[in-house]
Amino acid sequence: MKNIKIIFHVDMDSFYSSVEAAADTKLKGLPVVVGSDPMNGEGRGVVSTCSYEARKYGIHSAMAISKAYRLCPDAVYLRVNMPLYKKVSASIMDVLRSYSSKFQQVSVDEAYLDMSEVVSDFDAAADLALKIKEEVHLQEGITCSIGVAPNKSIAKIASDYQKPDGLTVVRPEDVRSFLFPLDVSRVSGVGKKTSSLLNGIGIRTIGDLAGYNVQALRECFGKFGLVMHQLANGVDDRSVIERGDVKSISKEDTFDRDTSDMDHVENVIDTLSENVHASLLKKKYLFKTVTIKVRLEDFTTYTRAKTLGAYSSDLSTIKRTSKMLLQEFRGRGKLRLVGIGVTKLDKMDEKQTRLTDFI
Repeated sequence: MKNIKIIFHVDMDSFYSSVEAAADTKLKGLPVVVGSDPMNGEGRGVVSTCSYEARKYGIHSAMAISKAYRLCPDAVYLRVNMPLYKKVSASIMDVLRSYSSKFQQVSVDEAYLDMSEVVSDFDAAADLALKIKEEVHLQEGITCSIGVAPNKSIAKIASDYQKPDGLTVVRPEDVRSFLFPLDVSRVSGVGKKTSSLLNGIGIRTIGDLAGYNVQALRECFGKFGLVMHQLANGVDDRSVIERGDVKSISKEDTFDRDTSDMDHVENVIDTLSENVHASLLKKKYLFKTVTIKVRLEDFTTYTRAKTLGAYSSDLSTIKRTSKMLLQEFRGRGKLRLVGIGVTKLDKMDEKQTRLTDFI
């Protein structure tokens, strides 16, 4: 499996409404519509998102809120609470980022992970994807769907294949059998207008598009014709690249068995600290805050943090501070998981970079 990329696309299920239901359990199982005020069917806004229960009535995102109200006047209508959604998103993205150094958040509720150097094959990838799904659910009480594939385009299509709470693994040998029967609108960048134009020349499935004369596509759609043809044939060389500055670097480990052996936990902390430190130096960052995450055997989860007086790149500081923060949990019962992170990051300058080469 060497030289084979393994890419995850992680997509939260009905994110806004799921966050609202996690915050208020009375909403679970109800048709929930997040958007503007329907004003008894006279509202002029649109639906931002809705729960899967609301979708059964024909409601969908971007629909006029007045139409949604006519379809289901008894739904729970909520205004968009972006501060809440961003807070939950940041927590989830920290979880995802801890699984791979190659991470790319593309929106408030979706991200790519390049797992090629983390797992050895697609079977191991499927197991790890299930672990991520469990972690996200435990952390925030919401579900996500994950697509696992050899590139970003296929992974994104796969994550939408079995929603909600889905996991779809597309191995390299299965790319064509997976893609070709799907509607051409599943190809990234193919919206309603392009889909209609493709249908007009007899292209209805991804397989139709993959087999179509590429020169004819270029004449009809310009450069995008070639891009569509490549994506339809499962070709996508885009890398997973994090956008913007890194906000935190963290690693965590779930124990095979819940443990109260604090010597063992401290040894794990040492290993996690070394991994965090290696990523810190690789990305050329200094840190000012050290955090630990502890999950007890009853699944209650705690985070603790200490902010230093100055920025640092020192490994021993991460280890020492993490173990100090851990002391609160001695005698609290068995631990299921421990995590280490550094935040309040700042880019090293060239002089600092040279100095850290000798740490």
